[in-house]
This record gives sequence, structure tokens and C-alpha cells, in this order.
Amino acid sequence: MDANELLTRLCQAIDAHAWDELAPLLHEDFVCRYVHTGETFDRDSWVRLNADYPGFEHLVIDDLVASGDRAVARCHVTARADGGLVHFEVATFITATDSQISSMTEVWTDVDAVPPTATRPVSSLPSPLR
Repeated sequence: MDANELLTRLCQAIDAHAWDELAPLLHEDFVCRYVHTGETFDRDSWVRLNADYPGFEHLVIDDLVASGDRAVARCHVTARADGGLVHFEVATFITATDSQISSMTEVWTDVDAVPPTATRPVSSLPSPLR
């Protein structure tokens, strides 16, 4: 499998909650780095993190770009927390080796993050969510 197919299948498995399908897509030396928290995960701990994430509902690919052994996807993720639905965006960058994902870097953010005051032109500020 090339990087495009690997990342697509990974995202589809996560959305389907098919946790047993994740490890076969990941190289035995797989490493995932979370830029936003500084955490690093091996194959087993990354699969467990996803399978055990509280309230996870869906992951939808919004954009995917691939070339050779590299691919990146921007996805929208929803989960249930505190009695409501929460939204996240994630950018996932992968490198493929021997038809498996050997390395991954992810950057997560809350969708409802508010820009720091006085750092944006007034016209660019988002309107309240409805």
C-alpha cells in the first residue's frame, strides 16, 4: 500500500471503531508524535489511546494529500463529553515504509478555540456558532 491508501484506511478504521484493524497498518517500529502535547507513542500505545478515548464518535477526512511515501490528512473529529458533542480538528502527517505507516505526527485543536484578543482584525473574527 502507498501512503495515500494507508492513511485513508487508517482514518476509515478509526471512524468505524475497528480498533483491531489499526495495528496491521502500522510498522513494528511505528512512532507517533503529538506536537501539541509533546507526547510520543509506539504502535501498541497509540492503538490503545485511540480505542480507549472516552466518548469518541466520528472521524471524517476533510482533505488528504499524498506523494510517494508521504501523506497528510486534515480531519474533523467528534466526541461526547460533559453531556454534549465536542469538535476537534487534526492534521495527521505520515511516512510509509514497507507498505505500513512507520511514522506519524499529529496536531490536534479544539474547533471552538477563540483567538487571543487584539491579535486579529475585527473583520476576521468568527461569528458565534449556531
